[in-house]
Amino acid sequence: MNGKIFAIGDIHGCAAKLELLLNRLPFDRAQDTLVFLGDYLDRGPDAKGVLDQICQLRAEGVHVVTLMGNHEYLLLEYHQSGDQVLLPYLRRLGMENTLESYGCASPSGLVSLNFMPKEHRDFLASLLPYWETEEYIFVHAGLRHDQPLVDQDISDLCEVRDPFLSHDRDYGRRVIFGHTPFATPLLTPYRTCIDTGAVYGNLLTAVELPGLRFHHAA
Repeated sequence: MNGKIFAIGDIHGCAAKLELLLNRLPFDRAQDTLVFLGDYLDRGPDAKGVLDQICQLRAEGVHVVTLMGNHEYLLLEYHQSGDQVLLPYLRRLGMENTLESYGCASPSGLVSLNFMPKEHRDFLASLLPYWETEEYIFVHAGLRHDQPLVDQDISDLCEVRDPFLSHDRDYGRRVIFGHTPFATPLLTPYRTCIDTGAVYGNLLTAVELPGLRFHHAA
């Protein structure tokens, strides 16, 4: 890779903050890569606007990498299984806000996802469990230390906290992740967390690599 990488943390429907952040990034559309760490949906007011922006970047030929967050993972589990046991969990995650952003009032649409345009359904289906380069591992939540990357369970990649958070282990490359919100970016010898709680009134954060320079939108 010749260009820089800009990784963006949990957005959670904060489309206005995403637009502002993208406009602030010193981003070369011809050479650089945008990596989104997941959790595009729920809790915030405009999940549809978030997916519109990312899909537009793809359509314009920008090199975009999109990872799966736990919110998308659970939604797709419900979409594929129709298991009603999952519905209360989706509600606790703030799925009603996502439905409202699409003008859909009923959770019944979550099984078919027919309230979304096909482009957005295809977007969800294309999400990656992780992405790696020679220097970095990008993942939504974290890793299990005792397993090779290719053998990691998708539920852990999307949802794990401890022991990943409590033990700063060397995974061979710096791990860039989100999922657990911090007031400011977490920077340790082996890990960088860029979920800074945008949906809770805090900043939306991106990290520029390899320089480890942070960019924010309020």
